[in-house]
Amino acid sequence: MKKKKTAGWYALFTLPLIFIFSLVVVIPFLIGIGYSFFSWDGLPLNPKIFVGFENYVNLFSDSRFMTSAGHTVLFTIFAIILINILGLAFALMVTSKLRVKNAARAMLFMPYLIGGLILGYIWKFIFTDAFQAIGEATGLTGIFFNWLLNPRFALVALVIVSTWQMAGYIMIIYITGIMGIPDDVIEAAQVDGAGFWQTLFRIKFPLIMPSFTICLFMTLSNCFKIFDVNLSLTGGGPSNATEMFAMNIYNEIFSLNNFGYGQAKAIVFFLVVAVITMVQVSITKKREVEMQ
Repeated sequence: MKKKKTAGWYALFTLPLIFIFSLVVVIPFLIGIGYSFFSWDGLPLNPKIFVGFENYVNLFSDSRFMTSAGHTVLFTIFAIILINILGLAFALMVTSKLRVKNAARAMLFMPYLIGGLILGYIWKFIFTDAFQAIGEATGLTGIFFNWLLNPRFALVALVIVSTWQMAGYIMIIYITGIMGIPDDVIEAAQVDGAGFWQTLFRIKFPLIMPSFTICLFMTLSNCFKIFDVNLSLTGGGPSNATEMFAMNIYNEIFSLNNFGYGQAKAIVFFLVVAVITMVQVSITKKREVEMQ
């Protein structure tokens, strides 16, 4: 009788969530797969022409899509490295004997609370008007100029803004892992004469490997899926130099009205992100076992 009551409570709380998830995620995803086999401009009154796998085949000859893939990979590599290094450094700093560590946690986490679109517009002002004014005032025009008009610097700007936004959130995950390390383990290492770096690499890093797995998964998936900051900060420019995967799909559907082809891109995008994140999780999970 008790098991039936427990199962009833589980059903009461999980079935509505499963229904909502299916309604807003699973069903639209399956419908999108169906649309990817058609040539269609998205207008209900216009006919859908079945083209089979033609949309998927055309992806490999789409130079703009392949270029956006290259931009996304390059951005993701640099962003993941910087976000995790800074997030871990912040976590080590605020779990030390720093007097203002609580205030530091709040300040470092705060950028994550700002919406991506708003964040992009704020930094757009900094990289354009503020940088240009500083360059004219100091004469350092080789550094302080409108970064968003330069293809290379625009991508760097995108990495900086994403790092500034995500590092504080990743810090919280690393803090949880560090605070989960038993104090007697750290004390034993210090008694044995281990210094800061030895304790960090030999004790703390192996014990927070689960945090590394989570943080790498979150940064990898978020960087690949970046859209809001990309839209508000650079808009994919200049000359599509910062157009990422998600923005390319958005432009294909809503700017060029190639609904079926855009859906095919979205499906391929989903598969790429799913495969890469699954490989990353399996590698880091295996590393967790090896380091224990």
